[in-house]
Amino acid sequence: MSETPSEELGYEQARDRLVEVVRELEAGGLSLEQSLALWEKGEKLAKVCERHLEGARERIEAALASVEDTNGDSPQ
Repeated sequence: MSETPSEELGYEQARDRLVEVVRELEAGGLSLEQSLALWEKGEKLAKVCERHLEGARERIEAALASVEDTNGDSPQ
């Protein structure tokens, strides 16, 4: 079965895969090359999660700004 590229994963999928990577690394017993490959995979997954979270943060800020505009409140 082929794995979905990290960049195409949703937040929850990327987070769950990142948890699996961390568990594998913590379990030990891997060669240096295997550990490095897992570490790199984890870094990519963490970046995907960060992008999703940043997008969510921007949406929340836009929604809050919209509510403030409709209430007639202006930031000071």
